[in-house]
Amino acid sequence: MSHNQVTPGDDPSDRPPWEWSGPELQHLAERRPEELYAAAEQLCRRASAEEPGGASAARAAGRIAETLADTRSRDCATFAVDIVGRLLPLETMDRVEADRLLRSVAAKLVKAQQLRDLEPVFGELPDGIRSPAVELRACLLGELALIGSGAGRHTLEAYAERLRELGHPLARLPGTRLDIEHRFTVRVRGLGSIKTPKQLRSRFPEVPSTDSGAVAGRRASDTRDDGRAKAAARPFTAGGWACEPEARFFTLPSPLSTEDFGMSFIKELSLRCLAGEGRRRGSALACATTPDEVLNELFSASYSGGVNGQGQGGAYARLYAWDSLYALMGLPAGVPFLEAVRQATDHRWLRFMAFTDWFHHDTSDAAFAVLDPTHTRVAVLAATDTDVDRDGLGSSR
Repeated sequence: MSHNQVTPGDDPSDRPPWEWSGPELQHLAERRPEELYAAAEQLCRRASAEEPGGASAARAAGRIAETLADTRSRDCATFAVDIVGRLLPLETMDRVEADRLLRSVAAKLVKAQQLRDLEPVFGELPDGIRSPAVELRACLLGELALIGSGAGRHTLEAYAERLRELGHPLARLPGTRLDIEHRFTVRVRGLGSIKTPKQLRSRFPEVPSTDSGAVAGRRASDTRDDGRAKAAARPFTAGGWACEPEARFFTLPSPLSTEDFGMSFIKELSLRCLAGEGRRRGSALACATTPDEVLNELFSASYSGGVNGQGQGGAYARLYAWDSLYALMGLPAGVPFLEAVRQATDHRWLRFMAFTDWFHHDTSDAAFAVLDPTHTRVAVLAATDTDVDRDGLGSSR
């Protein structure tokens, strides 16, 4: 018997494709990808016919596409793109699930395949952006930009330009990674989520509290902007963090001294995340941080996903992070990215922590305050994630 064959009794074809295990799928992808593709075709036809079990068939075809995308070969790459871009009726799936599949396949393709095997899929320019095939390719370009690949390739650049003309949201992102994005997708040992004051102080300089800061905080006016708040919170809502983030904006009657922009000022703002501050053991503190650290936290929130959520893939995590940073700074979408980077250095950035019913301190907490260059506008964004049901403020119930 050939070593390329499955041993008797272990052939996945003896069972429905949706029951195939990960190792079985990988085995076929490596040795007989055309058989796996044929099985996906059958599953897609079943899902399209809306037969009983059609949703299960669609999910099984999606698993096959992910396995093929993650297996290096030109055939596997071509098959994966064709399954999710043409064959699979994504309308039979939940919208969130369909988006996750497209983004997952794109990320796996860029991670596993060689660029020369991906370039042919960009040969035909799109007429619109509302199709799975175009969405997949937009995600592919976004993932390639994050690894600094594809620049100078005429086929890819022509496709990206066409997406910009059509107004695809991913197409407005820079074609290459900016220096401020240097930490995206990079994991550094010892730099996990911050859960304790000791961890926060060990990474960032603490900002002393001042009495005049507290006075200034009491004079701040709440400026409601639902659209801006939604954009600021999007990395956390898209990533499925367990608790609803808080994004708030305030104006001051006169410029705030930079020395007064600290925890004493923040505690006087009408923030839900600080309600009941002082009732729990632990002291609130604020530390100075940098725009790149904030941007990386925003990226990671949706790239990795919440404890009970889903990662959004690099392309959309990058988009959500930038949209959030723009919202925090109050910048219009048309401001060029490098100009936004320049303006970010003129803002004051704080990362803070408190011990209230809102913060959980068990999985991930992120809380930032931003002071604009006029020192009269402040934005606050706070998010907390947990896998434990709790009553009180910030509960997922």
